[in-house]
Amino acid sequence: MKEAGKVLKPGSTVGILGGGQLGRMITLSGAAMGYRFITLDPAPDSPCGQVANQITAAYDDMGAARRLAEQCDVITYEFENVDAGVAEMLERESYVPQGSKLLYTTQHRIREKKAIEAAGVPVAPYREVTSQESMEAAVKELGLPCVLKTATGGYDGKGQRVIRSQAEVNAAYADLAGAELVLEGFVNFRCEISVIAARSTQGEIRTFPPAENIHVNNILHTSIVPARIPAGVAEQAQHLAAAIAESLDAVGLLAVEMFVTENGELYVNELAPRPHNSGHYTMDACVTSQFEQHLRAVCGLPLGDTRLLTPVVMVNLLGEHLEQAVARTVQPDPDAEHLNVIPKLHIYGKSEAKTGRKMGHINLLCDDVENGLKWIEQTKIWRNHQL
Repeated sequence: MKEAGKVLKPGSTVGILGGGQLGRMITLSGAAMGYRFITLDPAPDSPCGQVANQITAAYDDMGAARRLAEQCDVITYEFENVDAGVAEMLERESYVPQGSKLLYTTQHRIREKKAIEAAGVPVAPYREVTSQESMEAAVKELGLPCVLKTATGGYDGKGQRVIRSQAEVNAAYADLAGAELVLEGFVNFRCEISVIAARSTQGEIRTFPPAENIHVNNILHTSIVPARIPAGVAEQAQHLAAAIAESLDAVGLLAVEMFVTENGELYVNELAPRPHNSGHYTMDACVTSQFEQHLRAVCGLPLGDTRLLTPVVMVNLLGEHLEQAVARTVQPDPDAEHLNVIPKLHIYGKSEAKTGRKMGHINLLCDDVENGLKWIEQTKIWRNHQL
């Protein structure tokens, strides 16, 4: 049931499909605004369920999804891989302002790339791969190195193979064959950035300042804001993100990941129709956080001010970092004092700290992002992940 323009005031109940850390942070932000929350997640003690009411059920449980809808004024989602049948039913029988069309597009890399191109925004070169022969032809056209990815699923480096030599082509295809595949050419980039765009049910659009992102082992390690790019490039990145949000008729947040080349050209890499890891810096460094902005967008409220209040470096905490990072940030820190850095710790409440699993993050508020990076280096918490 599409009700574009509907305004849901504080006191309304928001349903969240997914009980992970993004749902948790949406809930914590929205509770301060006076909203109530119910999450649906299969894990009994989910991060979001610790701070909201929870329906414990599988994501494809139609009955549970209907119970969620009956208790909520609006439903949103915190991750892309929502069961398509559940999303369609909820859109038909309840109020899901984000709809299912954007999910359908962003759940599939090839559809996503075509939608970005339709918005008039450049993407990295790519070819669809449907057979061993088309794989070989695509490698020949795009050249080496390149990356083979599954069209659906996959995150933090899963579902993809980097190909650096001709000898690796057959093995990469054999590893991923059986799924729809796309081969992406390498862009010789200076850095990677992302822009979080918000579009409300009223059609209002605002973008946050670009974050410069550094990945380690295909997992986001650090986001640096302001990004160390020319002001004109930053302005153009925000313009492109807004154009994509408008073209896709998005509601809520849309994270737009981009490559920046040496001469300042921008190529979009991926989209995520939800709050994003690279937007966590907004929690402590912007007038409005990405989580408050998402709620404002789906509830039809005026969007918040996105100005940056202070330079900031966000660094992810993985399972192997957690214990030392917590100890470091709950006691006096001479490194932070010397560098004029204020660490703000955020822990997600996950049940088990596994190696490579995102357990939290720290926002390092600073007068200069270089001092935030120095703090990371000097603390040695991430000693195995050199920037």
